[in-house]
Amino acid sequence: MTIKDTIKIGQPVQLEFKLYNGTDTTAKFLKWQTPFEPLLSKYLDIKDEQGNEVPYIGAMAKRIMPPPADAYLKVSPKDSLSAKVDILKGYALEKTGKYTVTFSSSEMSGITVGSPVTFNYVSR
Repeated sequence: MTIKDTIKIGQPVQLEFKLYNGTDTTAKFLKWQTPFEPLLSKYLDIKDEQGNEVPYIGAMAKRIMPPPADAYLKVSPKDSLSAKVDILKGYALEKTGKYTVTFSSSEMSGITVGSPVTFNYVSR
């Protein structure tokens, strides 16, 4: 995950999510609760410097189990996929400050994400 270091209030809070398959076989993952589908559920934990969580205010999709075949994406060996999401479309980010974003849907999607990312949310 990557995000700009400093973002002004009123601008999109654009998070880029890049998935790389470093193996020699095709990887398959569930796109539910990831940026690879529209923002239909909470899959990020966003916290301020005091540890307060930014509330999720987006849609919450109901899912059928088991997931249908079209709920999965494939990534060829040594290839990657990327997606961008504007955090403001699903999270009530209203105050200036420093925030940490963590991907919290590894168990559901099967995607392993590295370190959290941080950004400063500043007034105009």
